[in-house]
Amino acid sequence: MMIDDSVPGLVFDEKVDLEVSPAWFLDGTHSVPPMTPMFSWYWNNFCRHGLIYGPKKLSIPGVRGLDMRTHQGGDYIAILPVTSEEERTEREKGFREAIRPFITDWDGLWRGFTVELLGLYEGLKKVDIDNCSNEDLLENFEQTINVYRRMFEIHMYMMYGTFCAYVLFENMCREMVGIDDTSPLFHKLVSGFDNKVLQVDKKIWEFSIEARDMGIDGIFLNNEPADILGKLEADTRGREFMVAFREFLNEDGWRMQRMSEINLPSWIEDPTPALVNVKQFLARGGDFNLDHERAKLTAARAEAEEEVLAKIAPEQKGWFTTLLRLAQKCGIYSEEHNYYMELYCHALIRRTVMAVGRRIAKAGTIEKVDDVFFLVPEDVRKVLLVPEAYDLKPLAERRRKQWEKWCEAPNPPVFLKEGMDMDQAMGMIIKSNDPIFLKVVVGSMPQVRPELKADLHGTCGSPGVAEGIARVIQKEEQLADIQPGEILVAATTSPSWTPVFSFIAGVVVDRGASLSHAAIVGREYGIPVLMNTFTGSQAIKTGQRVRVDANMGALYILDK
Repeated sequence: MMIDDSVPGLVFDEKVDLEVSPAWFLDGTHSVPPMTPMFSWYWNNFCRHGLIYGPKKLSIPGVRGLDMRTHQGGDYIAILPVTSEEERTEREKGFREAIRPFITDWDGLWRGFTVELLGLYEGLKKVDIDNCSNEDLLENFEQTINVYRRMFEIHMYMMYGTFCAYVLFENMCREMVGIDDTSPLFHKLVSGFDNKVLQVDKKIWEFSIEARDMGIDGIFLNNEPADILGKLEADTRGREFMVAFREFLNEDGWRMQRMSEINLPSWIEDPTPALVNVKQFLARGGDFNLDHERAKLTAARAEAEEEVLAKIAPEQKGWFTTLLRLAQKCGIYSEEHNYYMELYCHALIRRTVMAVGRRIAKAGTIEKVDDVFFLVPEDVRKVLLVPEAYDLKPLAERRRKQWEKWCEAPNPPVFLKEGMDMDQAMGMIIKSNDPIFLKVVVGSMPQVRPELKADLHGTCGSPGVAEGIARVIQKEEQLADIQPGEILVAATTSPSWTPVFSFIAGVVVDRGASLSHAAIVGREYGIPVLMNTFTGSQAIKTGQRVRVDANMGALYILDK
């Protein structure tokens, strides 16, 4: 048995860590498939840091933070609950003060942080990483780590402050209106808001219109994805198109098809995924349907607010409305933090890590550039100043083979201490009121209803019913195969997948919660999303006709 030494101190140890917490949940949203060692080091060190920093900064009453471990490339999370009523009371006082900036000026707070982050990113990009000295490259590598730490401090401070309001609002809705965030009425209350990710999607749609107007739409429609860029560069009008498209990518192309990894090229390195999105918009034709959908959602939201507020006692309407307005920021923050934080920062981590890989591969320290993903920062610090003096090829090969084995079999969804069952574990989560566990990582468990005679059960992320041909996506490069009207089936979805939501009929994901990407984007596009099916991407096959009834939490395979 190989020893996992990729994230020292944070590799899951059943004997030790089940004493820290009796329940450790797989974060299927971020770590399926398994993370490579280099990325796992970044993620488990600094996402964990943020998950403790945020609750501490905000004095969250029910939880001191979330702890994190890695197991076979999977990211496992456990609650660090507040167990003393005295401590909880003190933290409640602190929370009432700490939440004020979110209530009084959420937009200003978030805008200030985005300016800070973009400034940090520009500092990293100023370094000519392929022509600087090894000393300067190492400094850029270290500064990227520092920026990543700061990013996660902002990330979790904003996420806990915003998402706590969502949980509090849902609790009031459950008590006073009899609905929760699996209800279509609740979804109407929090839908119909623009965000940066959707704005990027619209820009790509506008490029599809420009391609048609320039008469180069045939280059997109008549060629395979891998050939589109070359055909454009060989055409006078195509080259003109690419000048403008690369300008767009220089601002908005700091992303990869998988949000939580660095082993795929960014759009700046390889614009093929973005060009495929242009092709898909051309194939669909018509207007940018989100504009029409948002008008409907805005009207539906106004009606839902009127309906719900009519049920709230006058003396409670003030606080209820305050929480409603803050809960309505959750969809905006959930998508925009992906753009400004994970997507952007991970692309910059890849930028410096790949530069290190090129440098040490040339020196013979590793066999090939992408072996760098099977090192960790301690290895880089050891060799980068004099790479020709070291041989890390056996280490990289060992870790690569280990990771490949991890990719062959899924990680268990949860580790439970002997005597602890799933109901007790979920009870811990509910008691803590931790919004990230409740609304991002774990979510609600499906309610199995035998009378529905469904093939799979899940929870409602976005209401509606849809029928169509299933398209199972196991790897990001398969996104180019999705056809209009199909049902997207995957372990989870990423913000870079958002454009396909404009022409698919529905979504089925193995894992997800009401503030995860698939749920939020599905609501904005008005398509049903069924979450927490757990085995949907294995049970369903591409080409099968399925019916998704997100309202009832049910899926039917119509041709078996």
